[in-house]
Amino acid sequence: MASFKPTRIQVYPKLGEKVTQDTLYWKNYKAPVQIKEFGAITSIDFSPLAPHTYAVTASTRVHIYGPFSQEPVKTFTRFKDTAYSGRFRSDGQLLVAGCEDSAVRLFDVSGRVAIRMFKGHTKAVHVTDFTSDRYQILTGSDDYTCRLWDIPNSAELTSYKEHTDYIRCGITSKLNRDLFFTGSYDHTLKLFDARVDKSVMTMDHGQPVESLLLYPSEGLLVSAGGRYVKVWDLLKGGQPLVSLKNHHKTVTSLCLGSNGQRLLSASLDRHVKVYSTTNYKVVHNFDYAASILSLGLAPDDESIVVGMTNGILSIKHKRSPEDSKGAVQQKRQPAYRIFVKGKNYVPKQDDYLVSKPVRQHLAKYDKLLRQFNVSKALDAAMEQWSRFRKSEIPMAVIKELDRRGTLKNALAGRDEKGLCQLLSFVIFNLVDTRFTAILTTMAEMLLDIYQSTVGMSSLVDRQLLRLQELLDKEMEYQQELMEVLGMLDVLFASAHPRKEVTLPGDRANGLAQGGTGTHHRPQIQAL
Repeated sequence: MASFKPTRIQVYPKLGEKVTQDTLYWKNYKAPVQIKEFGAITSIDFSPLAPHTYAVTASTRVHIYGPFSQEPVKTFTRFKDTAYSGRFRSDGQLLVAGCEDSAVRLFDVSGRVAIRMFKGHTKAVHVTDFTSDRYQILTGSDDYTCRLWDIPNSAELTSYKEHTDYIRCGITSKLNRDLFFTGSYDHTLKLFDARVDKSVMTMDHGQPVESLLLYPSEGLLVSAGGRYVKVWDLLKGGQPLVSLKNHHKTVTSLCLGSNGQRLLSASLDRHVKVYSTTNYKVVHNFDYAASILSLGLAPDDESIVVGMTNGILSIKHKRSPEDSKGAVQQKRQPAYRIFVKGKNYVPKQDDYLVSKPVRQHLAKYDKLLRQFNVSKALDAAMEQWSRFRKSEIPMAVIKELDRRGTLKNALAGRDEKGLCQLLSFVIFNLVDTRFTAILTTMAEMLLDIYQSTVGMSSLVDRQLLRLQELLDKEMEYQQELMEVLGMLDVLFASAHPRKEVTLPGDRANGLAQGGTGTHHRPQIQAL
């Protein structure tokens, strides 16, 4: 007698995340290190010089962390109220920060006390940045003004009041010390030139602007506000280039990565999206536990730092090639010894091979199928579907029963609970194209067997109505798809260029034409 062959569970291709080079690149980070700050983290800024420390602004403090430190290496606490927008100068020697008390403080990174204090704003200062010449500071405030300050003289150079709402973001040009951009809750972005007494360009974002980012070439400007991330072409007078709507809550922070090849956006929806700057498609996504207020990316993407509303600072460091190689070797070391053992043994001529019979382990439904208990085998498969929601297992058993011709016997004799379970399985998987063919046969068998019981159970009747509604919706959907396909065929046919086709040969209607002159061949218009 032939041995029993277990039911073959077909493996279907998964419709999950497509593995790309970006997926492998952005997943090559270690487990995040989390640090608890004193309040919501509103700003993260990396020093442009090695070892690339970063300033974290939270509550009434600005902490400076080392690349791999879990404790701040420097802390500035000379703030009377909430601090905002801690920014490094391009040489990494000075740091500027705004405050809720309307004052702007300038610190020496190697010291502790503010070496300059700039007073002139009347409300909280949320925007600070250095100009490219290192001798001026840009500030933006809730008093609707943006100002330029001279560092050596601690004096205000110029002031602009063109916005009609809070100024919450701004950035200076790194190529021209006189140019800077501001974004406001009045939905506008403005380009200012310090040599002119008013703005030289205005763009309407359409939402309160939360963050600005300038490309290294400074030909493109990126703004974030509401659910939108918009890219503006500055060389074409601020013309909108692309509008991205991949977040479902307010976008709060932007940064560039991979030497300008990738754009990152963080949002209150707890996601960080990574876009390709060539086609602005999302190539990767990071999930976090709380809403994100600030985002920072180290040079060469060595670490990703995220500040959240709950005061948690999350730091992800990239794995080095040595770490990855060591982990792989550590995993393979015991397996290598086990598999190599005995491989170099060469059997001799008089040796006898004694093989041990391998015991076959069968699943519960296979054991029942072996005993021809088809109804109980189907119950066992349905039990696994109820526990794990793996439709492949009951589908394999149903196909095996149909192949044997015993599917109708397995479906018969069900009580109310068992029949409801079978109908639920059919409803759940009927529109799945992988299972539609066999489940249609199964549904027809159920209706044939239990048509006399319709109206006797409210639960069964409810399931049958659900099945009918599902079939009606699917038929309407298929009909709409056929109509769309028909319209597409017409569009493709009309868009195809017309070509003139010349009939071959010098004969018409099978009759030879006399003479040696040139014959006129009939032309046919063809699609």
